[in-house]
Amino acid sequence: MDIGGTSVRAGVVDRHGNVLDTARAPTPAGEAALEDAIVSAVTGLLGGRHRVTGVGLAVAGFVTTDRRSVMFAPHLAWRDAPVADRIAKRVGLPVVLEHDANAAVVGEHRFGAARGAGVALLVAIGTGIGGGLLLNGELFRGAHGVAPELGHLRLVPGGRACPCGKQGCWERYCSGTALSTTAIELLARHRGRPTLLLRDSEDARAITGRKVAAAAREGDQLAQRAMSELARWLGEGLALAADIYDPEVVVIAGGVSESAPLFLDDARDHYKKMITGAGYRPLARIRTAQLGDDAALVGAAALAADNA
Repeated sequence: MDIGGTSVRAGVVDRHGNVLDTARAPTPAGEAALEDAIVSAVTGLLGGRHRVTGVGLAVAGFVTTDRRSVMFAPHLAWRDAPVADRIAKRVGLPVVLEHDANAAVVGEHRFGAARGAGVALLVAIGTGIGGGLLLNGELFRGAHGVAPELGHLRLVPGGRACPCGKQGCWERYCSGTALSTTAIELLARHRGRPTLLLRDSEDARAITGRKVAAAAREGDQLAQRAMSELARWLGEGLALAADIYDPEVVVIAGGVSESAPLFLDDARDHYKKMITGAGYRPLARIRTAQLGDDAALVGAAALAADNA
């Protein structure tokens, strides 16, 4: 299962990484309601149609090192909650938890774009940025289960305010939210310039990252400038991450990756220029996720199979 702030997605996955059956529901606000929704999705998918050996929960939050409890999830109700044990008791199956980006990098490593890589970094670009890292094929989760929190690396000192309390975090310049913010700033600086971004509404607050990407595909110059800014910051952030982890492959995942043809080549160029030792060291292969939205589902299932 892939449990995010917007939706709860469940899937039955076979040992080859194929998703056989799926279900989706809006994410409830309360803790009890959220766990009810998870149990309902699991039991609904079983229904005698599939023989299931375990349940993996990919969670948008901090998971303890034993993968039994959720310490904190900014968009979910859990706080220091023993989720795995509570769900296992209700569904009668082994349950394992994992951070959603960690689950996604496991899925891509076993069945997708990072297959066979010794050191693989996944950067999930959506509302914010999530990160997952495999070292010698094993998940790196840090001492307390929260690494690598890439979205809150500070790229721009004194830059845009972030809900985390810092300023200039990477995800404030490279995410769906950042794409919208950049476009709105460009509109303010170039008032009166014709743009498709205001085709449906004159209210700049209605501009979303998806609308910016759609306008860029249609050739809108202002939207294309916003995409260029995202590419710049993606490249600079990847160079910083590569200086720290030296990955063999970087997988770009998340909703924004669907628009990769608009920015990924430029991001690669910025990455090549900004990395320490540019021109004198091997560079990571930068790819988009092969499993798409299913990466976390598939990775969670693989971890559940390991745990069963």
